[in-house]
Amino acid sequence: MLIEAVESAVPTWAGVIVVGQFPLASGQWISPHSHTHHQLAWTRSGVLSIAVADSYWVLPPTRALWLPAGVVHRTGATRDAVLCSLYLDPERCALDWAEPTAVGVDGLLAHLIGYLAREDLPDDARLRAEAVVPDLLHPLPALPIDVPLPVDERVRAVADALLADPSDPRSLEAHARSIGVSRRTLTRLFVRDTGLSFDRWRTHMRLRAALPLLAEGRTVSQTAHAVGYATPSAFLAAFRRTVGTSPGRYLNGDAVPDVYR
Repeated sequence: MLIEAVESAVPTWAGVIVVGQFPLASGQWISPHSHTHHQLAWTRSGVLSIAVADSYWVLPPTRALWLPAGVVHRTGATRDAVLCSLYLDPERCALDWAEPTAVGVDGLLAHLIGYLAREDLPDDARLRAEAVVPDLLHPLPALPIDVPLPVDERVRAVADALLADPSDPRSLEAHARSIGVSRRTLTRLFVRDTGLSFDRWRTHMRLRAALPLLAEGRTVSQTAHAVGYATPSAFLAAFRRTVGTSPGRYLNGDAVPDVYR
């Protein structure tokens, strides 16, 4: 279900940071929008998803996403959640990250977000608390998962079929037959429209579909089979190659990539 983004007036007080909260039901998405302030999007419970163009992040309570002012994005929930956002005034914010950036959320940062949500804080207490926030924002090395959508109607039909059923086992040749083109033509069109080969695009799509399942508590084995992998080990290998870390470290907010372990 799509809901329209509503820009509310940002309260004015002594600090740089404003906290906003918005409940989202499972499957509910806020239409594409941007903010005049930097945003740190997080949920205390449930699972958020944020899409920026073709890039996609899944955010359990251990992860948040920094969105620079002006970046158009969509925000949704794959499981009932409360979107809790820090909005930071760009003119007074010490951080100037120019790209969407995932950060880990530990107990201290979570507590601090709740503390800053209070409207009865004295100005001096608010300023002291806000000064701690930048020190707690640590970028995570895992990459977002890009799933570019094709423009050509024939390729889009294949993509839509796979998005509807990530476990679809059909080969490239079988998909080509289903839309009435040759294997060679579909191969060329996929690369032209998405910048990815068919196999690589399907891998990205399957991993993106897997993340909400893992974040909601399904096992690696259950998730692997749900998105079309014959074995958990094949799924884990594909995840590490594509994202740069394991699913567990990705979802738990571990800031150290596998390559350094």
